[in-house]
Amino acid sequence: MFNTKFLTVFFAILTVSASIFGQLPPSDKGPVQPQIFPLAELKEGMRGTATTVFRGTKPEEFNVEILGVVPNWIGPKQDMIVGKLSGGQADRTFVFAGMSGSPVFINGRLVGAISYSFPFAKEPICGITPIEQMISTVVSPTAAKTFSREPRTYSYAELLSNIWRPNLATNASQSSRASGFAPDSRLMAVAGQTFQPIATPLAISGLSQRTIDMFAADFAAVGIMPVAASGGGSAITPMKKIGPTTLLGGDSVVVHLARGDIEIAAAGTVTMRDGDKIYGFGHPFFSLGSTSLPMSESHVVTVVPNANNSFKLAVPDALVGSMTQDRATGIYGKLGDAPKMIPVKVRLKTSRGQIEETNFESGIDDTLTALIVSAGVGNVLAAQERGLGETTIELSGEIKIKGEDSIRIQRRFAGQQAVALASSAAAIPLAALLRGGFEGLDVSSINLEMNASDGSRTATVERISLDRNQVRAGETVEVTVASRSDSGRLFVQKVPVTIPKDAAPGAMTIAIGDGGAVQQNSAITQFTPRNAAELIATINRLKRPDRLYAVLTRTTVGTIIGSSEMPNLPPSMLATMNNDRSAGGSKATVQTIVSEMELPAFEFVVSGQQTLNIEIVK
Repeated sequence: MFNTKFLTVFFAILTVSASIFGQLPPSDKGPVQPQIFPLAELKEGMRGTATTVFRGTKPEEFNVEILGVVPNWIGPKQDMIVGKLSGGQADRTFVFAGMSGSPVFINGRLVGAISYSFPFAKEPICGITPIEQMISTVVSPTAAKTFSREPRTYSYAELLSNIWRPNLATNASQSSRASGFAPDSRLMAVAGQTFQPIATPLAISGLSQRTIDMFAADFAAVGIMPVAASGGGSAITPMKKIGPTTLLGGDSVVVHLARGDIEIAAAGTVTMRDGDKIYGFGHPFFSLGSTSLPMSESHVVTVVPNANNSFKLAVPDALVGSMTQDRATGIYGKLGDAPKMIPVKVRLKTSRGQIEETNFESGIDDTLTALIVSAGVGNVLAAQERGLGETTIELSGEIKIKGEDSIRIQRRFAGQQAVALASSAAAIPLAALLRGGFEGLDVSSINLEMNASDGSRTATVERISLDRNQVRAGETVEVTVASRSDSGRLFVQKVPVTIPKDAAPGAMTIAIGDGGAVQQNSAITQFTPRNAAELIATINRLKRPDRLYAVLTRTTVGTIIGSSEMPNLPPSMLATMNNDRSAGGSKATVQTIVSEMELPAFEFVVSGQQTLNIEIVK
């Protein structure tokens, strides 16, 4: 009899422990998966408990009453449970940003994760994502990919652009998520009448407010809206040894987009730990799908009550693994897995002669990586250089890719927009490379060197002239280039241009212009690279918009295939390629580049283009 009572009490303690902490007592291999409460057995009026961290690192318990189930609310065959919170600190905070993922239990069995809320609600009503759906919709991180991306087409215009902007449909920002509508929508008057994903508090530190304001539209476009900022960046430390109490259900968890001297981290709650598997949030982070982002323990400073949506101030602690899946019903992570990040080093020689160095790591994503790098470079400049007036910035560096040539960056910017332009110099080729989806692509590091000086030296090509209009093959013609600075000063360059020895007699055009103008006027305006090596080679061949080029062209009969120009083709080959039985794959070209040269660097950043005709005689 004694043994029976003892066992009854012992298992009762186990049940309470599972209800409070989200799993059975840990074994040597970590906690085992708690029992699941099937959605089919859930009834209106059932009562249970939930846990989350309100302060520090210890989860606290509060009550949950089941109000009902809304079928297919999250998606097809993805239902949402509606509950009401009470007791503990939930009476003070209601549903708050950072509560996403808080586990809900009934009779010791796990129901799901608190994940949705009504903004401006007068009662703590919440939406709960069933744990069955969180588990079933997560793709195994070790599963082989059965799809491949189609080749992407790139235009020279995007690769030559001076300003990088996210190229995607605008996602809901945290501010619009809170109301359900865009800030300028007339429907704001009825805001709060539909469930919204609980806002994820995103702490941004190491970026000045000026930088955040400069990239505010870009942050909003990808759903980044800081709820609160903690001071200072976090150290890039090795992974902590995983123990049986690492990230249990109800614990606060942080997912990093960047860490180091620049920190961008989102805070949520662990729903369940099953061995080394972590489930959390109950709704998507950014809907990144398969990814690899650092996952850390964290402690909560406090939960700030707010009329719209209360939020928690969470500070990242030790790195313990990586988030590998970001899906409609939550995130999935793996303890002990080292995340793949891109180290970024930015070294600036300021206009005062000081050396400032910034080191951080960026998560890897088609869009977010370029945004993080752009903001990081912009922040280095914004924190050290003038905000008003004109600045000149020289930038050089490389993007290293494992097993491929590096992308070389060599640019010069001047004027009032120099900081914004310089911040995009690495982001533009990086974004192009990442969006290609090339198999096995591994960006190993980004290193940038910058020199800044006050003032601006910019000018525009006003006119050009030749010492003669007729010239023989192999001879040199002198081109006089007259440019005018913004201050009105006129200065002249003498440019010797040699006609190729094999140039055939006839008309020819000579153009003097900046790299952007010359490149965009070329016959090839877009191309589809077959692999990363071809894209990298094309990027490295691009002409610099801050330098002048002399380009000789003439009218020919040829064609363009991909990014290759084939002039002066025999009539038989042209007839074969352009017959009545086929179309596409190539296009005719009438302007072929005979020769081109980059002009020596000048004290001014000169833009614009002028052209003249010359005649090659025998």
